[in-house]
Amino acid sequence: MKHICFVLTTPLALNTFLLRHLAALAQCYRVSVCVNTALAPISPDLDARVELISLPIQRRIAPWSDLAALVALWRLFRRQRFDLVHSLMPKSGLLAMIAACLAGVPHRLHTFTGQVWATRTGPARRVLQGLDRVLVRCATGVLADSFSQRDFLVAQGVAAASAIRVLGRGSICGVDPRRFRPDPEARASVRRELDLAADGFVFVYLGRLTRDKGVLDLARAFAGLESSVRACLLLVGPDEGGMSAGIEEICGERASRLRIVAGTFEPERYLAAADVLVLPSYREGFGMVVIEAGAVGLPAIASRIYGVTDAVEEGRTGLLFQPGDVPALRAAMQHLLDDAPLREELGARARERALREFSADQLTAAWCGHYEELFAETAV
Repeated sequence: MKHICFVLTTPLALNTFLLRHLAALAQCYRVSVCVNTALAPISPDLDARVELISLPIQRRIAPWSDLAALVALWRLFRRQRFDLVHSLMPKSGLLAMIAACLAGVPHRLHTFTGQVWATRTGPARRVLQGLDRVLVRCATGVLADSFSQRDFLVAQGVAAASAIRVLGRGSICGVDPRRFRPDPEARASVRRELDLAADGFVFVYLGRLTRDKGVLDLARAFAGLESSVRACLLLVGPDEGGMSAGIEEICGERASRLRIVAGTFEPERYLAAADVLVLPSYREGFGMVVIEAGAVGLPAIASRIYGVTDAVEEGRTGLLFQPGDVPALRAAMQHLLDDAPLREELGARARERALREFSADQLTAAWCGHYEELFAETAV
């Protein structure tokens, strides 16, 4: 039986993107996951057949720690003799692809989910961009989770058009309609838990709280809304950037209508409790939360950046604004706050598109099919 190893930095990516894929792959292959288990809890839904390997890969640049992780990965790959190593996330991708290449792993696959250098300038951008080129050279195959991200990588000279592929219509995992759906019971329950009015209006952000995600812009836009007595802002995700205090300060007198939830294994409950999703990010590979919110029936207000433009059909499933443009973000939030018919129309279209083009079953089948193709090529 072929042996596959996934390498990630944080369990958050494992919990969010891979659980369904791993369960399906475990029916045909031996599957291992190498991740820094100290960074976050592992979902209890991880398939019992999947081997979990803890390895301290750090999110931030830490030369000595990174070198130690590289050596540990090389030793692991030499010892286990995996048939395929598949990495996600920038740091784990670079280390895993170099280690797998040096260890002679026959199939080395990386999925790009956004570029940390996309918003950088000067030497830092060139160095980080160069590291992605090294990653691509060490890999035998490269995937992107959106078509616009693939085009960006090609235009930036990171990978040739023939070398990078998008599975299905994009995204990593697709959306499970049995899990992400309109749910009046969850809506009422979450609102009671968070002391939100049953008939109030809730903007929701779901993701890591960091500067690159634009959460400070969101706080400024929320603080400036007009006639927003009934509007609340719900932020759900780990505060990796120490943003909470700053967000509360920006919200000022409206901080009483701010709710911050540190993290959850049930994001669908918080989406069901909301009326509009807001994703003000400066960089995204795809913006999977937009599709999850769409399946729940929520329209999105999101940044007009590569990746997100694949997830939002502007004017049909949501509204877009230029990243960093707080007045434009505020205007979009005010528009959907005030225009209930438009909000309902966008939400209905978002749900229909999410279920039609981004179902989890379609994406899992595409992943399994891709592995079959790779192994079939080796067998010939």
